[in-house]
Amino acid sequence: MEIDTATSRASSIYQHLIRVIAPRPIAWVSTISLSGTPNLAPFSFFTGVGSRPPSVLFCPANRRDGSAKDTLLNILDTREFVVNVVPFRLAEAMNLSSTELPPGESEFDLTGLQISESQVVKPPGVSLSPVRMECQLMHHLALDGGPGGANIVVGRIVHLHLDESVLDSAGYADPELLDLIGRLGGASYCRTTDLFDLLRPSP
Repeated sequence: MEIDTATSRASSIYQHLIRVIAPRPIAWVSTISLSGTPNLAPFSFFTGVGSRPPSVLFCPANRRDGSAKDTLLNILDTREFVVNVVPFRLAEAMNLSSTELPPGESEFDLTGLQISESQVVKPPGVSLSPVRMECQLMHHLALDGGPGGANIVVGRIVHLHLDESVLDSAGYADPELLDLIGRLGGASYCRTTDLFDLLRPSP
């Protein structure tokens, strides 16, 4: 199969991409509106950018009607957000938080998840998430407008919370203890508990 992306429907290209760019880690992003309503939503176009400065990138697409999602609006208003990781035990709550709610309603209320006050930024985190990255907005780039239009958000990590229960003997997060999930195509996910090692070649 050969696909000309210039003439294919964006929705079809999206379905191809989410199946071949996999597995994708999930940024469970919590924000807060100017009126004080906390928001929580998952995004799987997400990655770390680097450690100097410590930074992450995720891509909230526009809604079907072309409007920006609450997550992006809140970030542009407050310039702050928290990236929470998603262990397997929180998969159902994460999925439920993807429900599109009217403005002013909180996914924390919908899911019953407790918030955790952040150390540096105003948006709270998910208390049960073992890793929370408090971020300040560095860059926002709108790649396209309209329905499904892509946005790039880059945040500087200003505080990192690691739960003691997921740390190894050296003080770093252990992938098996984290038991994170990753997004595949359609309704499919995977877990970080199926591991193998490869040693890098010597110079």
